[in-house]
Amino acid sequence: MAELERKIYESVPGKQVTMAHVISRPDERVKEKLGFKGKNFSAIGIMTITPGEAAIIAVDKAKKAGEVEIGFVDRFSGSVVVLGDVAAVKNSIQAANDFLQSALGFSVAKITMT
Repeated sequence: MAELERKIYESVPGKQVTMAHVISRPDERVKEKLGFKGKNFSAIGIMTITPGEAAIIAVDKAKKAGEVEIGFVDRFSGSVVVLGDVAAVKNSIQAANDFLQSALGFSVAKITMT
């Protein structure tokens, strides 16, 4: 009887932006569910980053790149949310993505939009 070989693959998180997305004209119910009811903005930018501490760097670059408000940042989960007009949010997410890639050697996700 031939001996079977068993292979186990696991994902080891590296330096990466796993998601970079811009939601333009979010529905008021979405704003409410996210805790942003009553705030005046036309776009939400979302990023998830590994390791999570890099979210602090990403939100700093995003804030400095455009007129956006920090909606949320979590250094444990690597989540970043920025709010503003569509152009500012997209530019801010792009600036954060670009910096993480060029200065820190991160693998970054393509920015998507809905």
